[in-house]
Amino acid sequence: MEFNSTLSYYNSNAQAFVEGTVNVDLSENQNIFLSKLPDHAAILDFGCGSGRDTKYFLERDYNVEAIDGSVELCKLASEYTGITVKPMLFQELREVNKYNGIWACSSILHLPEKELVDVMRAMVAALKINGVIYTSFKYGTFFGERNSRFFTCMTEDTFSEFLKNIENLSIEEQWITFDARPGRGREQWLNLILRKK
Repeated sequence: MEFNSTLSYYNSNAQAFVEGTVNVDLSENQNIFLSKLPDHAAILDFGCGSGRDTKYFLERDYNVEAIDGSVELCKLASEYTGITVKPMLFQELREVNKYNGIWACSSILHLPEKELVDVMRAMVAALKINGVIYTSFKYGTFFGERNSRFFTCMTEDTFSEFLKNIENLSIEEQWITFDARPGRGREQWLNLILRKK
């Protein structure tokens, strides 16, 4: 239910969302993630939004697949990246042992915690051994609907507790950043690099 309202928001506001995010510089986070991967690694951009990060990885010669739950964002991201972005819900991930890395930048935070557990388990299954996940959550303890979208926020403590539900996954690095979008500088994000054991 919550996710449907979130998808409706992104479908209705796709153009504005792309314009507000496509030029945001996340190279510091992107490069930390890439430094954990082999050359030409297989990456899944899991909830790619504008396609900004997909394009960054493609330009550095990585093999990238991209999905998003919003059909409208998929159209715009396909145009921007030059690859076909597949319309797909997070809950539909069924791949096994396929990716070296999964990039889930401010995407899976839209899931309620119960669904987030199932999706994270599917992400682990989709990773090769020693594969890595980058993900980010708004910093805090809020969960619920805000600005027509559902959010599950995390702190270091709440994520550590949450991770007890996920086997074969450990925190390799975590750090806090401020929102890189203009006018959003006070918002903090919890960034995580997770590794499949």
